[in-house]
Amino acid sequence: MLDYIIVGSGLAGIAFSEVALQNGKSILVINNDFQNSTKIAGGLYNPVILKRFSEVWQAAEQLDLLYEFYGSLESKLNVKLDYNLPLLRKFHSVEEQNNWFTASDKPNLSRFLSTKLITTKYNFIASPYNFGEVLDSGYVDTALLQEAYQDYLISMNLFRSETFDYSLLNVHENFVVYKDLEAKNIVFAEGFGMLSNPFFSLLPLDGTKGELLLIKAPNLNLDVIVKSSIFIIPVGGDLYKVGATYNWEDKTNIPTEAAKNELVSELKELMDCEFEIIEHYAGVRPTVKDRRPLVGTHPLYNNVHVLNGLGTRGVMLAPAMAKSLFNHIENNIPLDKNIDIRRIKNFVSSFYQS
Repeated sequence: MLDYIIVGSGLAGIAFSEVALQNGKSILVINNDFQNSTKIAGGLYNPVILKRFSEVWQAAEQLDLLYEFYGSLESKLNVKLDYNLPLLRKFHSVEEQNNWFTASDKPNLSRFLSTKLITTKYNFIASPYNFGEVLDSGYVDTALLQEAYQDYLISMNLFRSETFDYSLLNVHENFVVYKDLEAKNIVFAEGFGMLSNPFFSLLPLDGTKGELLLIKAPNLNLDVIVKSSIFIIPVGGDLYKVGATYNWEDKTNIPTEAAKNELVSELKELMDCEFEIIEHYAGVRPTVKDRRPLVGTHPLYNNVHVLNGLGTRGVMLAPAMAKSLFNHIENNIPLDKNIDIRRIKNFVSSFYQS
């Protein structure tokens, strides 16, 4: 009997799989590649909400675990995943400068916001009000992570490429059965695909479509992440990721001309440099209205669990949320009330009413 069946191999599924394996548990991962938000993500990690100069929820704890987690995966998979790069927030006014320095005096932000104004002039990027530097920032190559981790699972016979059939899952008191598999627990980490899951479809997963571009700009020579209305992330070989858009209505993975035009317009406003569009990506982020993850155990079945709703900050959230869920299942450690699905009163009560 397995310890865990894990459905989904995006950031959430990878994180939980690795936490389980590191703790000596047996797993099998099932994934169908329908959800591609991990594959096409910018992979940016940034501990500060730059619109308001406020701290990301539990940023310090998440970052400390992030470095350890992706560092261990780099060693295990023999690939480079974590690129720790300065993130420069372009200022558009003296008022923005003042707000930055006011925020940098706050105890919870002093670790993350440099008090030194960055006056460096970057080619083709006008910056009359200069930049503020966010510390502890960078990006994770999520596409390479997903590919390399899936290859690892396949090599260990721990992976099945198929669409999960919920009608074939039989839940017993102390174990679950799925086709020829028996496991003590099943964890659903399906991203936006959770809306088709009868166990958790009533959770308030919203879903926000994001689109980004991969461009080639040989003359830009940028070695930092620049954030204005969009971000530019250097990924090597004169290539840059540019994004991202937010669409709350369209729930498809199909790139749109409107989003491309929006990104190109904002990019031309940010930099005056020739560039070529190499790729145009789109995916639906698993977002939640209260901006907190959806983690926990089904109200009726103590061996059916969910790890979802990581939204736009999946790179930072995934290791911490996976660790929390694992400790909850294995050691009965209570989940933080901000992430526990029991906070969704309508979801919990619906099962008892029925």
